[in-house]
Formats: sequence, structure tokens, C-alpha cells
Amino acid sequence: MLARVQMHANQLTVTSQTVGALVAQQFPQWQALPVTEVRSQGTVNAIFRIGDGLTARFPLQPGDVAKTRRELEAEAAAGRELASRTRFPTPEPVALGEPGPGYPMPWSVQTWVPGVVASDDDPGESVLFARDLAGFITDVRAIGTGGRRFTGGGRGGDLRSHDDWVRTCFGHSEQLFDVPRLRRLWARLRELPRGGDPDVMNHGDLIPGNVLVSGGRLAGVLDVGGLGPADPALDLVSAWHLLESGPREVLRAELGCDDATWERGKAWAFQQAIGAAWYYVDSNPAMSLMGRRTVARILAAR
Repeated sequence: MLARVQMHANQLTVTSQTVGALVAQQFPQWQALPVTEVRSQGTVNAIFRIGDGLTARFPLQPGDVAKTRRELEAEAAAGRELASRTRFPTPEPVALGEPGPGYPMPWSVQTWVPGVVASDDDPGESVLFARDLAGFITDVRAIGTGGRRFTGGGRGGDLRSHDDWVRTCFGHSEQLFDVPRLRRLWARLRELPRGGDPDVMNHGDLIPGNVLVSGGRLAGVLDVGGLGPADPALDLVSAWHLLESGPREVLRAELGCDDATWERGKAWAFQQAIGAAWYYVDSNPAMSLMGRRTVARILAAR
């Protein structure tokens, strides 16, 4: 087994042998299928492939079992809601596993979606990919919120509620960025008006590690558990995480973004990137690189 770098202080260790034993015990119909670890840039789950068609996801941090189970059930509900609602493949929920020997938390099984993550096959210069990405965002928005509104403290609500986190990031980023310049940028971005734009459905985390590419086109989208109502600008983080300037303008044109919404998308991308850059600088170089690249794109576009 390849050694997994610790990204979190209390990170759980998950091995292929443990996964195979849990599968055999809880899902004997799959016990003859090979279990292989999937090396990913993900920061929340250890990923294992079961045979050719299934993926098992194991939370990397311990926590309250009942709370984690509720979160996995919510992720599964989001996966069912998104399934077949876009023109691109997304993982569909298959089963929930329980704690067992060698692993103390609930875990999930989804369908496998083929493709190469965008951090390994960079589509940033592809106009066709930008159009595909706009199509995915449009399809997700078309699902409709059903009267639901954004809740919680994550990305997609009020930019100013993230001030404490952004200040923390600045304090850890002196070796990476011109922090005084970024402080001035955030002072402007945090004040961007939302106006009367209602919440729309968003994927919520369109970063390179969650986007699959094949032949310079969008092949699928992973990690769909954050699907939900939020600021219409939230999924525009993808413009800065994934695209260079030409294709980025194609995405904007395809979506018909006004100036205010486009700038808020930049703000949400900045909030995510400034944290990824320093937090994962040693433990997850791909995530750190994403953060630094996104910040560079935002500064270059000002």
C-alpha cells in the first residue's frame, strides 16, 4: 500500500485490507471483487475502487458516528437528486457501510465515473471544456431549489461571514503571497452586493479534483454531496480554478453573467483558494497548487 500523507492531525488510517474485510462482512455480494486504493487529491475521504463499477469513500477524520451517518445520508440524497439531471455523469449512491473492525466510522459506496481529474489533465485552455462546464452549471441550476434556501456557514451565503477565516489564512501565507495586496483585494471583494438574486442550485465545489476530463472535454463531475441552494455566483469558482482567460470569458458569455455575479464568483474562488494554498502546502501539493494558481489568475484579471 502507498503511504498516505497526513493532512489532518487526527486523520484515520484506511488500508485496502481493511476495506476488503469490511466489504466482505457487510456486502458479501461484492466480496470477490478486487479492492484498490485510488490516489486522489481529495481532503475529506480515502477512496477505494471495488471492482470496475463501484467506489467506496471513507471519511478521513473521526467524529460522532450518528452525525457522520446523517451527513452521508444527506450526500446520498444529493447524489440521487442530481443523478441524470445533467448531460454529464455524476456518482450515484449505492449503499452505506457501518463501522467495523479497523475502521470506526460509517462509509459510503457510489458508482464509479470514468475519466481523469482536471488537476492531472489540465483543460484550462479548452474552449470546448468551458462550454461543457457552462452546460453543467446550467443543468444544475435548472433543478430548482423547491423553495429551499442556503443554510449553514460554508461558501454560498454572506461573503463577510468568512472574514475570520480569511484573516487566519493571511496570517499563514506570508511566504506564499504578497499579503498586504491580498488584504486590499479581500476588503473590496467582501463588500460585493448580492442584491435581490435568489438562491439557485449549485454543485458547491467545482475544483480540479472533482472534475473529470477526457479529450479536453468534461467527462463527469464528482463529490456531489454539496448540491444545494446558494448564491448564483458560487459555481463560478470554476472559472478561476479551472480556466485560463480566453475560455473563462467563453464560460461567462455562455452563462450570461452580469458584472456583480461574476465578481462574487471571483470572491468565492478567492476565499477557497487562499485557504487551500497554505493549509495543504506540505500534505496535499495539488490542492496547494490549485490555491496558488487561482489566486494568481484572480490577481492577473484585476
